[in-house]
Amino acid sequence: MGTVTETYFDGATAQPPHPAARDAYAAALSEGWAGPGRLYTLGRRSRMLLEAARQSAAASLGVSADEVTFTSSGTQAVHAGVLGVIAARSEPGPLVHSAVEHSSVLHAAQWFEARGGRVAAVPVDRLGRVDPDPLAGVDGGDEASVLAVQSANHEVGTRQPVAAVAAGAGDVPLVVDAAASLPWEPVPDGWSVLAASARKWGGLSGAGILVVRKGVRWRNPFPGEDSSIREAIGEIDVPAAVAAAASLRAVVAEREELSKRARALTEQIREHIALTIPEVELPGDPVDRLPHIVTFSCLGVDGEVLLTELNRAGFAVSSGSACASTRLRPSHVLQAMGVLSHGNVRVSLHRETTEAEVERFLEVLPGIVESIRRLAR
Repeated sequence: MGTVTETYFDGATAQPPHPAARDAYAAALSEGWAGPGRLYTLGRRSRMLLEAARQSAAASLGVSADEVTFTSSGTQAVHAGVLGVIAARSEPGPLVHSAVEHSSVLHAAQWFEARGGRVAAVPVDRLGRVDPDPLAGVDGGDEASVLAVQSANHEVGTRQPVAAVAAGAGDVPLVVDAAASLPWEPVPDGWSVLAASARKWGGLSGAGILVVRKGVRWRNPFPGEDSSIREAIGEIDVPAAVAAAASLRAVVAEREELSKRARALTEQIREHIALTIPEVELPGDPVDRLPHIVTFSCLGVDGEVLLTELNRAGFAVSSGSACASTRLRPSHVLQAMGVLSHGNVRVSLHRETTEAEVERFLEVLPGIVESIRRLAR
């Protein structure tokens, strides 16, 4: 029996390493392995590489280099961004976030609440979109320490009205988790803090980016000295940071073309699923969405079984019903939207996805769903 070639359809979790990331990492590994805070020659070389990477990332993001800090992950960037803004307040108000934020935001909120803080989750509509003025319905919303609203949803792709939210937030700092959208499109203006993960755009695991705009107060929320952001974050993987900056620069240069191609493929997937699979729901905004994500939920189908059968057929997909493969549970995003949250599959494309791969997936998917339903009867 031949081995089935695996087709990777989980680009929203991690993109395959970009060639620019591979080349930059290999080049930096021989020069940037020493601690960049040291005064000897090897340390200075690492520091120079790190500073060059920071300047490159800042140019790609359209911000100042001194606003950019590399982190060890996107999760660390989110935690430092959300909790650091709160820590800078002498009398913290509530932490307000949309109900469909990534688990990293929810965990930061739980951590804050366990230490006596107030937390408010703002509901979304059936498409997964938050109200443009989310603080209006929150008790004490105008005194909030921070408002966390993602640029676009990581499970269903729905874009959030970032510019309108920022305008409505007034003086409340807006923290935007841009991990899902940054590889595909610019982030709208108005945010105070931006967090992202390099592996989402073809960088390597072990690198994230935190951007704190000038004038935004930030204080170290973690154990250690009340120091600058970079000192509070601690030592980072310099070659990974260099790779993150190089791949981000490459992705920004090519993302308009790649986004157009990905959107054509996801439109094809959406249309085919709607036509060939009965009792299926395609949650999220059908138009105002990220170009690379398609999520669908099949009534009467166990999500774990569907993922397993697709894997056997050679397709690596994920489910919105889990933050990790070992913790399958209904998706908080889909539940907040009020849509079907079982039998859920997220297909997310990447820069190397081909039309042939999509066509093969669409050929086998209806039969797999039907066979699962038949066995469950």
